[in-house]
Amino acid sequence: KKGAGSGDWLLMDSSGREVTTSVSKYRIMNWTQINPRDLRIIDPVFCYPSAILCREKAIVLNLEHIKAIITSEKVLLRNPTDENAIPVVQELRRVLKSEERTDDPFEFRVLEVVLEGICSYLSARSIEMDNQVYPALDLLTSKITSRNFDDVRRLKSQITRLTSRVHKVQDELEKLLDDEYEMECLYLSRK
Repeated sequence: KKGAGSGDWLLMDSSGREVTTSVSKYRIMNWTQINPRDLRIIDPVFCYPSAILCREKAIVLNLEHIKAIITSEKVLLRNPTDENAIPVVQELRRVLKSEERTDDPFEFRVLEVVLEGICSYLSARSIEMDNQVYPALDLLTSKITSRNFDDVRRLKSQITRLTSRVHKVQDELEKLLDDEYEMECLYLSRK
């Protein structure tokens, strides 16, 4: 079975240098000092819900299509060529290679890019749904047919799934924000 270590990973450091590579899970565990159980949340073999885990030397992140391990100096991003991950990768490149240096720790800059990317992705999906729902509802109100009714029912199911995904991300962020200890753990550079 392929696990969390197999597949493409994008490794980027604080100066924006990057390399796409296949990394074994044992090398990842050794490098980040996270345990195998934590690594499982980003394993494509398993279906884990959204999660942000703060560990001694790394943040393990599984939110929507973004699966990453962030340290104080590097980020490992899983499947960087996935069409939904590409905007996050491009923004990471821009932010990390920027001439304008900030005093923000590396892990915070990466976390900000990732969270903005996920929010933008979910917002775009919401706008797409709006663009489909209103015409379908207008059509149903003007002419009630089984086909129009089925279209609205299908869209309702899609909206329900999207809403559930948004709530999972929201719940994970709120859980993190409400826990002062976990918030302190995010500051990896200080350790």
